Amino acid sequence: MGGGGGGEEEEGRGYKKITVGVCVMEKKVKCGSEVFSAPMEQILDRLKAFGEFEIIHFGEKVILEEPIERWPICDCLIAFHSSGYPLEKAEGYAALRKPFLVNELNLQHLLHDRRKVYERLEMYGIPVPRYAFVNREVPYQELDYFIEEEDYVEVNGNRFWKPFVEKPVDGDNHSIMIYYPSSAGSGMKELFRKVYTVGPEYAHAEARKSPVVDGVVMRNPDGKEVRYPVLLTPNEKQMAREVCIAFRQAVCGFDLLRSDGRSYVCDVNGWSFVKNSYKYYDDAACVLRKMFLDAKAPHLSSVIPPTLPWKVNEPVQPSEGRTRQGSGIIGTFGQSEELRCVIVIIRHGDRTPKQKVKLKVTEEKLLNLMLKYNGGRPRAETKLKSAVQLQDLLDATRMLVPCSRSGRGSDSEAEDLEHAEKLRQVKAVLEEGGHFSGIYRKVQLKPLKWVKVPKSNGEGEEEWPVEALMVLKYGGVLTHAGRKQAEELGRYFRNNMYPGEGTGLLRLHSTYRHDLKIYSSDEGRVQMSAAAFAKGLLDLEGQLTPILVSLVSKDSSMLDGLENASSEMEEAKARLNEIITSGARAIHSNGISECPWMTDGAGLPSNASELLPKLVTLTKKVTEQVRLLAKDEDEDLAETSPYDVILPYDQANALGKTNIDIDRIAAGLPCGSEGFLLMYARWIKLERDLYNERKERFDITQIPDVYDSCKYDLLHNAHLNLEGLDELFKVAQLLADGVIPNEYGVNPKQKLKIGSKIARRLLGKILIDLRNTREEALNVAELKSNQDQCCTSTKTEKDDKDFPPNLFIKSDDTRRSSTTSEMSMDHDDDDDKETKYRLDPKYANVKTPERHVRTRLYFTSESHIHSLMNVLRYCNLDESLQGEASLVCQTALERLYKTKELDYMSYIVVRMFENTEVALEDPKRFRIELTFSRGADLSPLEMNDRNAASLHQEHTLPIMGPERLQEVGSYLTLEKMEKMLRPFAMPAEDFPPPSTPAGFSGYFSKSASVLERLVNLWPFHKNAHTNGK
Repeated sequence: MGGGGGGEEEEGRGYKKITVGVCVMEKKVKCGSEVFSAPMEQILDRLKAFGEFEIIHFGEKVILEEPIERWPICDCLIAFHSSGYPLEKAEGYAALRKPFLVNELNLQHLLHDRRKVYERLEMYGIPVPRYAFVNREVPYQELDYFIEEEDYVEVNGNRFWKPFVEKPVDGDNHSIMIYYPSSAGSGMKELFRKVYTVGPEYAHAEARKSPVVDGVVMRNPDGKEVRYPVLLTPNEKQMAREVCIAFRQAVCGFDLLRSDGRSYVCDVNGWSFVKNSYKYYDDAACVLRKMFLDAKAPHLSSVIPPTLPWKVNEPVQPSEGRTRQGSGIIGTFGQSEELRCVIVIIRHGDRTPKQKVKLKVTEEKLLNLMLKYNGGRPRAETKLKSAVQLQDLLDATRMLVPCSRSGRGSDSEAEDLEHAEKLRQVKAVLEEGGHFSGIYRKVQLKPLKWVKVPKSNGEGEEEWPVEALMVLKYGGVLTHAGRKQAEELGRYFRNNMYPGEGTGLLRLHSTYRHDLKIYSSDEGRVQMSAAAFAKGLLDLEGQLTPILVSLVSKDSSMLDGLENASSEMEEAKARLNEIITSGARAIHSNGISECPWMTDGAGLPSNASELLPKLVTLTKKVTEQVRLLAKDEDEDLAETSPYDVILPYDQANALGKTNIDIDRIAAGLPCGSEGFLLMYARWIKLERDLYNERKERFDITQIPDVYDSCKYDLLHNAHLNLEGLDELFKVAQLLADGVIPNEYGVNPKQKLKIGSKIARRLLGKILIDLRNTREEALNVAELKSNQDQCCTSTKTEKDDKDFPPNLFIKSDDTRRSSTTSEMSMDHDDDDDKETKYRLDPKYANVKTPERHVRTRLYFTSESHIHSLMNVLRYCNLDESLQGEASLVCQTALERLYKTKELDYMSYIVVRMFENTEVALEDPKRFRIELTFSRGADLSPLEMNDRNAASLHQEHTLPIMGPERLQEVGSYLTLEKMEKMLRPFAMPAEDFPPPSTPAGFSGYFSKSASVLERLVNLWPFHKNAHTNGK
């Protein structure tokens, strides 16, 4: 190891080479069998190629064992701390020899303590996320100032709602935890940081998708991780400069967090290089060269030569080693079309049967509870879903349930007895599992009757509720099959819905050319379906909870609820009941009518009134068999009420399972976590609700629930061999195929009215999505046209010039033309305030950097799928659109009439294409394509299909492929689509302004830009460092 500092005199130059000392631990420069890691080796080799530098490697033996007086002497020093590194010793060497320091040594002590890092960042006015310190002497030490609750922690009165991030104080400890709220399934997830570099003048920003949040890391054929450059905002470039100056580290990694349109520095890591980027290696070598020359040989020119010395014999790098996304859409309308937008409305996956308990309550405790949580408004309904709310209800219910039950009395006491039994069932369901979780159970309290009472202040009267309807909803949990269905459908979309081949969508997503947002209703099964779908779509790893929190936004006002159409649906059900029970109908398709779906009650079987008694008889037969199975499990059940059943399992355990519990099935137990006691409670309730023997009355609204339970047990509990279940399923299916579609309107005009009320907000959002995509595409097209025109006139001039000094400064001027596409143009929800981080086309190694695809996924329930489909196919029946053709062709209308069920994972797809060869103002510039799928619409009795048989063994039915809603070759323009849907859609101006939900203000945003931990920047400002001058 040489000890000289001046280097040899270079022949013909008349000056000595500048010596650059590399004083670092070997583990920081080794990479496998290589002496130096790829980035360090690549950059140092480039520095040597300039012919102006001699590189001296100190070596670990010298650093650890030799006194600093015997260390090699150098002009410039690369030194940084790592585990086992003698930082104080290196400081002594720097004080003795006074080399130019790339990274100052004394401030590296700060990087070991995150408290000091945040203190330094705030001292320099650099934005940091909201944070608090918790200092314990020993693990789990009780602290007066620290409070931990289910969904938040409080530090010195400062409350942090989950999700939040916990980091160790030790800056070298990268075991970082994310804690998730109970509404997303609770739990925590460990993250490990990825290191990037920063500097004050040269900015190189990269995106690397977190496996937990944004997908599996893409790798090239050599197994190297693929990362893509992205554009930093001007504010982020300034932040990078300030971080570099604040810590006096010219080469330094920091983590940049982007959330809700703002950027924060959430960690500073010290020295780090970008990996596997030849463009970066070139830039870094040039920047370091200028830095060294300015510091030690300012008389020499630091202008970069026209041809970089290492480029002379360098082999040409292949453009890409991965499957690429095709640049053209090959289809009916040729290669000039580009996919611009994919909008999908998807029903959730397979679930356990939904269950409901309804009872009218007059008890003061329950009425007061309703007023407590509805703000004291006597006519407002209340929804109880949080753990605190449900605990309040359970406490009240326990006090109201009689300790003992009297024997059955006369008929006059029957209703009182039934009320008490229902209260017992409410209590049992609330006690299930021993804890509350808001995505499995919820209670609605709706006031029904009021009286006038004197005001408390004696001035006049006020209303006071005296009766309310309590509705407890439970069950409906996503099954292992539902999760599998959603994940597989996501994979199908990844491979088939986006033109191109292989990893086309993943490349779009990883290079920030994919603008993705996922919305879900408030139901747990819908949220988890969305998360599982996202896992398949983006090829994600890990559990569903982190994906749900990071990628899925809840919007219950758009994707939940039937309140807007409740009166019309009640009318439809009353008319449906009249048609079925009277038996008087002229609905059966006799082949005369060309449009059999135009008549009232279309799709109902002609013998519906005769099938009802059969349905009741078969239901009783199945229920009795389940009762005997449950009796074996609990001998006392024979003499007790079904409402007194204690549910002996935690239904939350069913969520997120991906595999069948083979041991349970082998033991003859029901699939999933359902025991025979709960299975019996499910069936006896259906039996009682389907037919009221005392009143001799059928309840046709129970038909879908009977069908639901039949289908569930045939698929998941076929091994129990319940006699008559298959026959019951056939009868229930016949009735349900007629009843379910007609609950949303007994004729097309009523279907249109109900559908437009339920899906009004969703329709408005879809139109906003399409409009924003069109505006963005037109802006990009105009910018590209202007750039193409400028390119020809400036090319020769640029070729003749030397590289300008600002080659390594990504100035805002050079990006001004793309500011429109950088900023979000959405006016929905959180889109207004969220910056779009686009691909940097100059360095991305991507052939079509201007392509951006907007994807909007809306996960919802059966009601919204039916409603949206009814508007699409019947919109032309509205008076304002008379004479217009339907958006759905005649062939598809006939197919939809024969499609009795839009089953689990059914979906509607709206894709918009741009024809780039058509004039910007031509309506045919944008074409709409409509498709739909019936979902997992295969009978569990169907065993002829080989795939169906194998999937049946896994309790999972296949999802049907997409079907066209338009004729092949037809051309639906965006203009026509907007005209047909606008009368039924919420206007854009009626959408509320964006707001950040509680608990999402820190480390998380509501969309896929969450935890994009980025950024590498390089310094070369000559005045940034004063040491060694």
